[in-house]
Amino acid sequence: MHPQRQSLHNELHARPSLYFDEPAQVFHLAFLGAGPACQALLQRCCPGPFDPHAAQGITQLDGHPLKWERHAEFFTLTLVVAAPDAEPSWTALPAILEDRIEALRPQLINSVQILVRGEAGLDLARYGFKDPCGSAVGGGDAAVWSDFRLDEDGSNRLLFINRRLNAYRQGRMIRRLLEIETYRMMASLSLTTAKELSVQLDAFDKTLVGLSERNAEAGSGDARALLADISSLSAQVVSCTAKSRHRFSAIQAYAQLVFERLGELRESHLGDCQRLGVFIERRFKPTVRYCAATEQRLEHLAKSVANLGDLLQARVQVEMEEQNAEILNSLNARADAQIKIQRAVEGLSIIAITYYLLNLLKLVYSGVHLLGVDIDPRQAMLGMAPLALAILALILLRIRQAKAH
Repeated sequence: MHPQRQSLHNELHARPSLYFDEPAQVFHLAFLGAGPACQALLQRCCPGPFDPHAAQGITQLDGHPLKWERHAEFFTLTLVVAAPDAEPSWTALPAILEDRIEALRPQLINSVQILVRGEAGLDLARYGFKDPCGSAVGGGDAAVWSDFRLDEDGSNRLLFINRRLNAYRQGRMIRRLLEIETYRMMASLSLTTAKELSVQLDAFDKTLVGLSERNAEAGSGDARALLADISSLSAQVVSCTAKSRHRFSAIQAYAQLVFERLGELRESHLGDCQRLGVFIERRFKPTVRYCAATEQRLEHLAKSVANLGDLLQARVQVEMEEQNAEILNSLNARADAQIKIQRAVEGLSIIAITYYLLNLLKLVYSGVHLLGVDIDPRQAMLGMAPLALAILALILLRIRQAKAH
């Protein structure tokens, strides 16, 4: 059996829901971070031993079911407290859990309280909602109400009315509602990043326009300074891309989970109230779209900077080719001049050699005449002329062979 067979198969049973009957109160807390902080919190909340490498677990805290879950960048606690009666009562977080999470209050990203009640004797006005949204969920087997306003403790309150759900279906429905709120908050973390990045992108756009105008100017001299400015802008854009890539990828993943969980609720209208899914989508989708538009804007800016750098390099390359052509033309002109000079030197060399050769032959004739040999000057000239021509022909042949080599 493959060593990962059991662990991979058991992923089907990962992250189970808490199953319970109404009336009850559900407290759900989500904290940013993981690792040591999560480990320390679990040690304070879990009375017994637990697997430090597990992704989730269910335990008891002061007799109440407590579920904990680890995620990539956050972890959650869900506590179910049985209500003493069916009277409407929003209560504070139990003191036993409040004491254990006090050190992690600054990392609390989401806090939800769900009051689970039966439908009998429902009076919505007694729950303190202001302009609430409501939906029938699970095919009409339950109803959910909320005004999505935070209380004094920063918690979002939802009223869950169970009509015909058993404990299992109720637990899964409550889980979907908690996941919608948690994933929505985690996705909204990217909004701050997108707003800060938009200010930087405005400055980058202005810089890019200035660099484009400098590059378009005829005879804009200092290409090296322009290339340095483009490289600096490109480095800043790449840095922003690296810093924001994780958050923009996260919002797409979290948003997809939110919309999937909304679809799993199987909502229908409840009276004249706006449905919860419609309320969330109308206010959450602009956040997702704004972040997606900011990410797309950053990508387009990076491409524009890269294109501007390519244009500058192409222009510099053309200028270098023109300079090289001028240098080659100059070298050709110099070579032509050198050839002409060389030919002139060769001609002068032949004249000089002829002059010295004739003088040499004259000296030979004078020496022979002094020895008493009576030779007519005309005959001597005719006799030495072929020798002089042969010597000159041999010299010219050697010169041509040297040039050919």
